[in-house]
Amino acid sequence: MTLAHWLYLGGTLFIIGTMLFRKNVVVPAIVATFIVSLSYTSSVGIALQSTFRASLTAASSLFDIFLIIAVMTALLNALKDIGADEKMIQPFQGVMRNGTISFFVIVVVTYGISMFFWPTPAVPLVGAILIPVAVRAGLPPIGAGIAISLAGQGMALSSDYMIQIAPTLSAAASNLSVSAVADRALMLSIITGVVAIGLAYVSLRKHMQKPSSEHLKKWQGEDTDDKKEDKALSSVHKKKAKLFAVVVPVVFLIIVSYMIYSKVVDVVEIEGGEGAALIGGGALLLLITVAFTNNRKQALERVSSHIIDGLLFAFKAMGIVLPIAGFFFLGSDETAGAILGITEDAPGFLFELIVAGENFIPNHPIFAAFGILLVGMISGLDGSGFSGLPLTGALADPLSATMGIDATTLAAIGQMGAIWVGGGTLIAWSSLVAVAGFAKVPVMELVRKSFFPVVIGLLASTVFALLFL
Repeated sequence: MTLAHWLYLGGTLFIIGTMLFRKNVVVPAIVATFIVSLSYTSSVGIALQSTFRASLTAASSLFDIFLIIAVMTALLNALKDIGADEKMIQPFQGVMRNGTISFFVIVVVTYGISMFFWPTPAVPLVGAILIPVAVRAGLPPIGAGIAISLAGQGMALSSDYMIQIAPTLSAAASNLSVSAVADRALMLSIITGVVAIGLAYVSLRKHMQKPSSEHLKKWQGEDTDDKKEDKALSSVHKKKAKLFAVVVPVVFLIIVSYMIYSKVVDVVEIEGGEGAALIGGGALLLLITVAFTNNRKQALERVSSHIIDGLLFAFKAMGIVLPIAGFFFLGSDETAGAILGITEDAPGFLFELIVAGENFIPNHPIFAAFGILLVGMISGLDGSGFSGLPLTGALADPLSATMGIDATTLAAIGQMGAIWVGGGTLIAWSSLVAVAGFAKVPVMELVRKSFFPVVIGLLASTVFALLFL
């Protein structure tokens, strides 16, 4: 342990505390990155470069999320030009009649898609089609974001029961049974999810309103003149609006069907980012088609304008997370080298701190369970959720042998902590950025609203594991 490790720990605690007090953490993250880099390299020049490279490294890692937000926003703006956005959501209005139903419909749909393809492709689909309906039905936009993140990035991803990359990583380090870890993780993920989603719903109920199209217009940022113009446009382009209100969902349904087919026949494996890329590519072609159908003479300019507007929206709303992510990327040996300009033996401040703290876990099953949960949660601070699984899996076997608790249960508990935190429910520099982007809410507010439901859910599932597994 070096001074840089202790400074990194102090920076982490200070940033978390700042977040809990509802303050902006960009400045603390930048300053902490500089101080840690200076301590480790003993060079002001390298520390200054590292402060910049941290944000650059974060931007490189998160740009796919920014791009999918931009592309889907561009498509929605193009659909709005011809009034197809309102037509597209009309069929769902019969089912999603109020905020409560809308909340749980989003939960079920997001969970179903995310179990098969991970949340990455689920977010743009649900965000583009269901969030507008839910907002119109009276669900606050923050409620839609919470429903997506808890069901997808939380409950579905933490078990990863269908693709099973997470349980494989958890089991491999200690030669445990992958199926046993997966089964326990599924059970714990459901318990955590039910508790977290239930608590989140209770906190949202008082903010739900009666259904009204005014909610949707306010969420979309339209003024009175825009409303009149949109009505005129929808009257002129009525047939085109109806056409694309059908074509767009059908195209996305075909993409999802292809993904399901590839999963069933096991010929082409499509996972996570690949599924999002399919949706993004389809959205770009739809954007071009809508623009040319609307007005051929102006199509080239309109497509470019919509993409630029989408990128501006993505970076304006989400760019704030880059310096914060840069600090936590400094804690992983996979990205610290690029930030510090080191080619070999890059430090892993975060994981080295966790390993150093392992010896302080008291010799008792209760402390073992909650200790490995805490280790998993801390490892998730890098925004991945998966990078800490080999560590929690490796700790499961020795802790099991000395403390009398099943190793697969410990591995599953560690998996819950790592993915619920780092997979995208409590970390703003993860795929939660995309959720906040589509819900049009501040990503840090989404973190704050999810914090206590998720933490209580994790504690509940850990207690269940101690009592019954």
